[in-house]
Amino acid sequence: MNWQEFMALLVLATAMSFSPGPNTTLSTALAANHGLKRALPFVCAVPVGWGALLSLCALGLGALLLAVPLLGWTVKVIGVAYLLWLASKIARSRQLGKADAARMNVTFWQGAALQFVNIKAWMLALAIVSGWIAGRSDPALRMAVVLPVMLAFAFVSNLAYALAGSLLRDWLSGPEGTARRLLWFNRAMALVLVITAIWMLYL
Repeated sequence: MNWQEFMALLVLATAMSFSPGPNTTLSTALAANHGLKRALPFVCAVPVGWGALLSLCALGLGALLLAVPLLGWTVKVIGVAYLLWLASKIARSRQLGKADAARMNVTFWQGAALQFVNIKAWMLALAIVSGWIAGRSDPALRMAVVLPVMLAFAFVSNLAYALAGSLLRDWLSGPEGTARRLLWFNRAMALVLVITAIWMLYL
């Protein structure tokens, strides 16, 4: 891989990883409601799940998804349903910390599994495999370069959003109008997920 290809990869990774989506929205909401420590399992789950998705796409799963439209629509429907379910949980959350932990909680494995029904994650994985790995004379070597770079971007972007959410936590826990502030914040995060779900249907 020459330096031009590597720089193009970095540009794509930056644009896709740091733009708002299901992962970054959940990282922000979890950290704002439960603190950075509680958001870290999800932040770590994103690169694990996405790395597995990218690896499977490189092995041919992406081609199968493109070849069988019904399979692609199944992924979309499951992804949209899951995002709407998460949005409904977040929208109703109005208490910080443990009191509301049962209502809005995304485990490590749920976070990893989310990548497989996240159309944005599929789009990025397919773009990288088709543009940087598939059909090349050194696919294994390219994968060895691409995978750690993309895992780093997935982790850093979600950590950055989680840090932003944790900084908002102080404002959300202020003495005046705490429940109202948190409710409207969570509704805004839920709206982002709903918009993302609608966007996924039209891809």
